[in-house]
Parts: sequence; C-alpha cells; structure tokens
Amino acid sequence: MIDIVVEKVGGFRLRLQFSDGSEGERDFAAIVAGGPMVEPLRDPAFFARIFMELGTLTWLNHFDVDSIALHGEMKAAGLLRVSAA
Repeated sequence: MIDIVVEKVGGFRLRLQFSDGSEGERDFAAIVAGGPMVEPLRDPAFFARIFMELGTLTWLNHFDVDSIALHGEMKAAGLLRVSAA
C-alpha cells in the first residue's frame, strides 16, 4: 500500500505526496471528462471535496482512484520527483 497526502491546487489539479518519498502534481481534467460516474466531479466545488479512504483518493459519489495505480501512472509519465527531506 502506498499512502498519499493530497493537496488541492486548483481546477482539477492535485498535488500528491506518496509515502515512498515521491511527489508531483496531477491534472484530473481528462478523468472528469469521462462517463456518468465522474459527471459530478466536473463541478470544481464537488471535485474539491476529495478525501482519503483506506489509502484511496475518494469523492462523495464513491468514485475513487487507487493509490498504487496512480503512483505507477505518474511515475511512467515522469510526473514524480523525490521530495526534499
């Protein structure tokens, strides 16, 4: 399990700090442009109500993003850097 600390940056962007010492920003605009499950997330106020549940980014409509998959995607895309200790 990879734990995450999440900070809202604005719009559909989040700054994420992972328990392995890596961090980065991710724009979720492409995700919220998807189907009916993510439709509520298109409202910036609803999107901003993100919370962590069992190590997973979660929204009030029960849409969630797995922390391990998110870490892997961000790493593959070059969006992670090692945070300063």
